[in-house]
Amino acid sequence: MAKQIGRDHALAQQLWSSGIHEARILAGMIDEPEKLTDKQLENWVKDFDSWDVCDQVCSNLFDKTPFAHKKAVAWSKRNEEFVKRAGFVLMAALSVHDKEAKDKEFAKFFPIIKREAMDNRNFVKKAVNWALRQIGKRNINLNKEAIKTAKEIQKIDSLAAKWTAADAIRELTSKGVQKKITAAKQLP
Repeated sequence: MAKQIGRDHALAQQLWSSGIHEARILAGMIDEPEKLTDKQLENWVKDFDSWDVCDQVCSNLFDKTPFAHKKAVAWSKRNEEFVKRAGFVLMAALSVHDKEAKDKEFAKFFPIIKREAMDNRNFVKKAVNWALRQIGKRNINLNKEAIKTAKEIQKIDSLAAKWTAADAIRELTSKGVQKKITAAKQLP
């Protein structure tokens, strides 16, 4: 449907206002990132009430706005479960989609990931983990920093932190990930 409709900011607003779960996912697919305002991002993030709407809107729309890096940091500090999740989903999505960003833009997320690794709420914990893993798969330098961060997180006295660290270390040190980022490093 999103491909048939194309980009349509006005229709996206109507779909979002409907409050219908699937309509909100579609709204995130068809809205025009260049027309979004800070106010719209704040209004929509407050409406997140499920992981899939959060993830789809963040990775199909919000990560394409000039606010994305700033919102990732700001929302990671918030207490509302899906707002906090949105901050970490943005970190993960940006690490995949923002090809122009420098390593330092992602390195600034590591202290935030470490700070929030103790949040034991399932939807937050999994997003913190996802952000750490995705950033660590971006390139060899960020992989080393992500593994270092995961090892620091592993020392925190928290079941959520220990799970996040163990899962991230397992994936980031795997032969598949190491082979992929080493091969990417050698490309011209």
